[in-house]
Amino acid sequence: MEPYTTLISDDTICAISTPHGTGGIAVIRISGPDTIDIVSHVWHGKPLATATSHTAHLGNIIDGSGEVVDQAVATVFRGPHSFTGEDVVELSVHGSPYIQQRVLSILTQHGARIAEAGEFTRRAFSNGRIDLIQAEGIADVIASRTAASHRLAMSQMRGGFSSRIKLLHDRLLEMASLLELELDFSEEDVEFASRETLISLAEEILACVTKLADSFDKGRVIKEGIPVTITGETNAGKSTLLNSLLGEDKAIVSDIHGTTRDSIEDTVNIGGHLFRFIDTAGLRDTEDPIESIGISRAMDNIAKASIVIWMVDSTSTLSSAIASWSRIAPRLQDQTDLVIFINKSDINAEASGLQKELTDIIAPSSDVHWVIGSARSESDITTLQDTLSEIAAATASPEGEITVTNLRHYQSLTAASRAIRQAIRALRDNIPGDLVAQDIRETLYHLSTLTGTITTPDLLSNIFANFCIGK
Repeated sequence: MEPYTTLISDDTICAISTPHGTGGIAVIRISGPDTIDIVSHVWHGKPLATATSHTAHLGNIIDGSGEVVDQAVATVFRGPHSFTGEDVVELSVHGSPYIQQRVLSILTQHGARIAEAGEFTRRAFSNGRIDLIQAEGIADVIASRTAASHRLAMSQMRGGFSSRIKLLHDRLLEMASLLELELDFSEEDVEFASRETLISLAEEILACVTKLADSFDKGRVIKEGIPVTITGETNAGKSTLLNSLLGEDKAIVSDIHGTTRDSIEDTVNIGGHLFRFIDTAGLRDTEDPIESIGISRAMDNIAKASIVIWMVDSTSTLSSAIASWSRIAPRLQDQTDLVIFINKSDINAEASGLQKELTDIIAPSSDVHWVIGSARSESDITTLQDTLSEIAAATASPEGEITVTNLRHYQSLTAASRAIRQAIRALRDNIPGDLVAQDIRETLYHLSTLTGTITTPDLLSNIFANFCIGK
């Protein structure tokens, strides 16, 4: 990837904002101080110089010789009430790649330049139309793959997270101002707020920051996929299950024991939730060093999973199932949901009786989800999918709750948490107010980097370089 070099300038920029390729229409976006003038040189229709904001007009795009390149719709957005805060025109043309490139070429001949990745959004940020959290929310909306990730991204883009940070920022400013007033009147021994009041305020702020930071694990799972580890003894049907869930032959299926040596994973959308399924090596005693590494990785994946699907071969012996469970149980975390899939019921009429025997082994009080069926059966796979959707829905964030999905945000919140904790310790130890104020200012700094009130060119370049061109 080429380095992101653009600084906000007076250039007028243009780019294709729709996905590349052939389609019904394509949208070419132009933004900058000379937008109306540049587009007017290629536009034959209602004069755009007199068009009011947020109006669409039918006309033709012409080249320098007056030849009609395409019939198009020009939508005009006047600054500062446009996405970028500048004058913007969006040309909706037919989706021929030739037409798209021809129009871009004509625009650049009249003074526009091709935009860099994320430059439209960066201008929106620089012109105060959005803050940095909202800018990253736009990228997440575009990249969202499920209803859950879309909901979180929309909340971020609309300013839900930003509003919470602003509230915390204002409370910290209130606290800092009280401390600084005391410093101004230190010789007169005036106390504008008791230490107990300041500690209480700081603890409220810490609780909010901590709650936001703690939501990152859940947010990352929603964004990247709920990790689901498929485990069990060899030939229990793990690879068959993965293929059935994905709807493709991702994993090799064989009657030979130990076929799967490494973890195989892929993601799929089920019921509006993204799941990341991981097929692992079968659990058994082996002297094969490669297979042993695969089993070790299987153990690690069990420990990291949000959901574990334990595949039990109903045609195998109960002792084999017990041996398998003895490996799995120590790796399960308290928050992990366990689904026991008793497989191969189509060739074993007694499969349902195995549930009672296993229940007695793993403890009746355990919160376990059961599926008895076949990994090859469409109806049984649907039952499993419904079970997974129910688990995901039960652990989803309530409507309106802020959930952090971005690593940068998590790191800033963690740093802010450390700083405000230090301020609380200083207040409790009766440390001088100027030192406490320094901890408060550090907390304010970390919160300000979230919204972009305080930022650096390198940070901005890193963020916007990952946007698509045209956004």
